[in-house]
Amino acid sequence: MTDSTTVDSSDDRIIHDEAHQRYVLMRGDRELGHEEYDVRNGVIRFIHTTVPDIGERGLGAKLVAGALADVRVKNQQVIPVCPFVKRFIEKNAEYQDLLAIPLDEL
Repeated sequence: MTDSTTVDSSDDRIIHDEAHQRYVLMRGDRELGHEEYDVRNGVIRFIHTTVPDIGERGLGAKLVAGALADVRVKNQQVIPVCPFVKRFIEKNAEYQDLLAIPLDEL
C-alpha cells in the first residue's frame, strides 16, 4: 500500500488505500481486514467490511473507528451502506455528525 493516512491504535494501524478505495487494518505487515467504499457526489459510501474470524473481538469496530476518524479529519461525510458500519454509527453517537443523511432515512 502506498497511500497515506495512518491512524495508530495500539499495535494495529489503519491505512487509507485511496487507490483501491478502502481502509485497511494492519498488524505489522499482516492485513487483518478492510473497509471498502466508493465516493458519490463527494460523499463516502462505506459498502463492505471484511474482518476474518481469528478469535479476536473488536477488529471490525477498530477498523470502522479508524476509517471514520480519517473521514472526520478530512471534513467529509458518509453514508453507511454496509450494515456493520451502520450499526457501529448507531451505537456510537459521536460519529453521527459525519452522516450525510440521518440514520432513520437509511
